[in-house]
Amino acid sequence: MNEPTVTKIQDSTANPAPLGLLGFGMTTVLLNLHNAGYYELNSMILAMGLCCGGTAQVIAGIMEWKKNNTFAATAFISYGFSGCRWWRCWCCRN
Repeated sequence: MNEPTVTKIQDSTANPAPLGLLGFGMTTVLLNLHNAGYYELNSMILAMGLCCGGTAQVIAGIMEWKKNNTFAATAFISYGFSGCRWWRCWCCRN
């Protein structure tokens, strides 16, 4: 009898950590520039907070989860939703 062949699917996606770290770092730098008084809180900082500080980190966290890296997944997802919460608080404060 012939034994069944086993097909192994290899993960070929890129490492999502640079995306999550870029989102965290750029958002942190822009917020610190605002806190230091160099920039007013404008649409550039708010868009960076939502897109890079929020959405991109959540996506990176989901990709890390698929790679079975639970520490990075937890960190990126929690920071990502924190960025989305920060954006919502600033945009809906009135």
